[in-house]
Amino acid sequence: MAKTFYTIGETAELLGLNVSMVRYWSNEFPRFVKPERNAKGNRLYRESDIEALKRIDYLVNVRKMTLEGARKALGAERTSVDREGRVLETLKDIREQLLEVRKSL
Repeated sequence: MAKTFYTIGETAELLGLNVSMVRYWSNEFPRFVKPERNAKGNRLYRESDIEALKRIDYLVNVRKMTLEGARKALGAERTSVDREGRVLETLKDIREQLLEVRKSL
């Protein structure tokens, strides 16, 4: 990621989510996701917001936590959630690379 700000559409595409989910999580987790607003009122996300959304996605969709559980986990165990999220991202990248190698054989 090289940009300073990402639109909600770009953020949703980076995360593999739809725009409404990104907007919903931004509203539900204001302590962790704090998008800026431009003159038109559009949300602009920083890399830190995108990382927080990745952690929320991991907790809610992978670990099947409720929103309240995810809120507590983010507040209490940021380091372990970060580590688990990074491990999952790395494993997904490895899987994609292996699938590409398989196609080339």
